[in-house]
Amino acid sequence: MLFKSLEFKNVVGQKVKIIEIPLVEEDNLNYFIISKKLEGFIKTVYLSTDKKRMYSFKDYLKRGLKWPVYQRLFEETELKNNA
Repeated sequence: MLFKSLEFKNVVGQKVKIIEIPLVEEDNLNYFIISKKLEGFIKTVYLSTDKKRMYSFKDYLKRGLKWPVYQRLFEETELKNNA
């Protein structure tokens, strides 16, 4: 699975970074879940006055989703012959 990161300044002006955002296509069934959870997480981080500068979206999803849903989102597809 491919991941992306997002960097911006929060309400206080501190530069923060969100890492481990899964990259999925729009026609994927999990796209809606990821986009809504990411939107809420960005709002939380933007309004936060924490001194923390780096946040993991994957850890946020691990705490906020039911385990079977989380496993479905991040299931690793095994490559044939290590290709």
